[in-house]
This record gives sequence, C-alpha cells and structure tokens, in this order.
Amino acid sequence: MDGPVVELQRRLQHAFTDPRLLARALTHRSFSSDHNERLEFLGDSVLNLAVSAWLYERLGELPEGDLTKIRASLVKQEPLHRIATRLGLPQVIRLGEGELRTGGSQRPSILADALEAVIGAVYLDAGYAAAEAVVHRLFSDVEIQPAMAQAAKDAKTELQEWLQGRRMKLPQYRVVATLGAAHKQTFEVECEVPDLGLTHRGLGASRRSAEQAAASAMLMALKEQT
Repeated sequence: MDGPVVELQRRLQHAFTDPRLLARALTHRSFSSDHNERLEFLGDSVLNLAVSAWLYERLGELPEGDLTKIRASLVKQEPLHRIATRLGLPQVIRLGEGELRTGGSQRPSILADALEAVIGAVYLDAGYAAAEAVVHRLFSDVEIQPAMAQAAKDAKTELQEWLQGRRMKLPQYRVVATLGAAHKQTFEVECEVPDLGLTHRGLGASRRSAEQAAASAMLMALKEQT
C-alpha cells in the first residue's frame, strides 16, 4: 500500500487484515464497478448503532426523541465530512476523471459516504467491536451535552432560518439527475440560493435525503464565507 493509505490506517488505529476491503471503501462509483456503495450502506448502520450506544451510555437520562436528534446532528453529512477531511480521505479517494475535474475529492457528500464505507470495511475486516472502537475514536473530540437536542436541526431547516435571518429568499431545490436501477435509485438534487447566486448539490437514496445533503453542502459553503 502507498504512503497515504498506510497513514490513513494509522489515523484509524486499525491495520486491515484484508486490504482489498479498504481499497473498495475508497473507490467511488465513477472509478470502478467495484465501488464503495454497499460498504457505505453497511457502514451507515454500524455508525448509527455505535453512536446510539455511545449516547445511551453518556446521556442515559434523556428521552428517546432527544437522543434521536443528537444522533442525527452527529451523523449527518457536515460532521462526517469534517472527520473525513481530518483523516485525509481527499488524498486517497479514488475517482473517475470527470469527478476529479469537478472537485469530487473535496465534495462533502462523496467524502461523508466514503467515511461510512471505511467504517463498514472495518466491520467486515475485524467485527463490530473493532468498528465501534474506530467510531468512538473518530468522535472522541466531540463534547456531548443534553442541550444539543435543542440545538439539533436538519440542514434544510437550518439553511432556511439562516437565509430568513438575513432577509433573503428561500432556497430552491430541483432534481438534476436520477441514477441507478428503479429499485435502487440515487437522486442528485441541486440547492440554489438566488440572492447569492450560489448552487450546491447533494446525493441521496431519496429526494428528501438528497435535498438535505444539498442543503448541508450549501450551509457549509455559507459558513466558510462568513
């Protein structure tokens, strides 16, 4: 394995017994038919379970609804993108030429998905305990507080409130592509903020989740500018 991939394993504190799993986790569908979407599906479930158990232990006094809100704020695209960037995934993700030309290695949706795929790969390589330990290390610098439940908002709501607070028009969403077979489609949605002339895109297994991903990407861009 090359240096960046070795360094990624060091940061994960997990050396893969089967390096092919990690290679697949880092492969976008634009690069190869042996891509990371199935691992992403698996990693999403592992991530949610690990974070759920963590919150249950840390915030045992909170009701289910509040725990759900906090979990959603932790496993959404924006924080996963930050973790993926910190791990160095932009340097090791394998993309097709088209995605490379359009900045795919920095795209929040691609990096967040790749991070989930890496978690899924760890699970297959060494079991749930190893994957859970990786998740805990990835979130080790996150300070968990009960007040997070009140602060937690979905990306579309947060974006709408951000724009309304600045007396701007509401964002517009439109489906720009539908990929995959009818029984397993991926939607690509564009979020536009007309007052700023900005557009960002997001992918999801449903139109709703793709809109949330696009709103999250827009929020990240707006926060970086302010």
